[in-house]
Amino acid sequence: MTDVREVLGAEPKLAEWLKGLEKLAGPVVRAELPVADDLPDVLLDLAVPHEDINPLVALVRATADDPGWGWLRERCVRGMVREMGAPGGGVRIPSLPEELGEAGRYFPVTVFLAMLPYTRAHHRELGIPGEVSRRTLADLGRNLAVGRRTRGRGGLLVPNWIRLHFRGELYQLGRLQFQRSRVQSRAAASIAEAGRPERVGDPCLSMHIPDFSGPITRSACESSLAGARAFFPRYYPDVDFSVAVCESWLLDPHLREHLPEGSRIVGFQDLFEQIVAGDEEYDQETVRFVYGDPDIPVADLTSRTSLERAVSGHLRAGGHWYGGVGWLTL
Repeated sequence: MTDVREVLGAEPKLAEWLKGLEKLAGPVVRAELPVADDLPDVLLDLAVPHEDINPLVALVRATADDPGWGWLRERCVRGMVREMGAPGGGVRIPSLPEELGEAGRYFPVTVFLAMLPYTRAHHRELGIPGEVSRRTLADLGRNLAVGRRTRGRGGLLVPNWIRLHFRGELYQLGRLQFQRSRVQSRAAASIAEAGRPERVGDPCLSMHIPDFSGPITRSACESSLAGARAFFPRYYPDVDFSVAVCESWLLDPHLREHLPEGSRIVGFQDLFEQIVAGDEEYDQETVRFVYGDPDIPVADLTSRTSLERAVSGHLRAGGHWYGGVGWLTL
């Protein structure tokens, strides 16, 4: 089998990442994967799509005794369990070279599988309800589906996103996800103008809208917010999460000009007390979320729904989409 550390060491950025892993302090951790016979059930519990199960089982069998992959997985798990639950912590997992094939594309998934006992133990220690834990970790499978829709093959588009779930930084509460985070400068300026006390670096909840989870109806979002208002004071009583912040293409104020009355996206925007328009173009991100592929030429974008008509028509007219930042009090 290919020497994974030799391949990674040939690329400067990945070589630096390896050096960081080599310097990790602390005791060796158990980074074991479920035995191959049990693995399909574990994957199904994480909502992993059926087309990814056989490749993952085969990969685990093939790499079980490989010292290079074993070392890499142990170091990643070691770096993630340090200061478990602390916002912004844990080692990052970069995209690995294409030369490593399926083993490289699925490697982050094997890290999260090895993290699973630590994550569940952390949730149990905090008293997190099993249903919240299950739905939160199922985002692994959802993001494998997003990756396949975008690239046409297995793997995660953004491995570091799933790191938040498995480290106890993010929870799914109904339709929305809430990440324990800090107020950033764009939101802070708007919050200060409204006369509130929160400043840059103060605790907040970052709101996220997962894909493949149904429409973002006003009632579903309000139910999620009600859940967050009850959840975080109970399980994180030492932190005052007084505001929630969201940065998304869904909060581009220009969407109001292009969507019909009663649009669910407009209703989502109405949840926020203030929305700050962004100046960074989100054209590709908007196309990726609406169409699944960020690289579709503008001329080829379809216009089957009101949202597709809004997105494609604005781009064809020479306009751009931007990310907005909204906040609301909790």
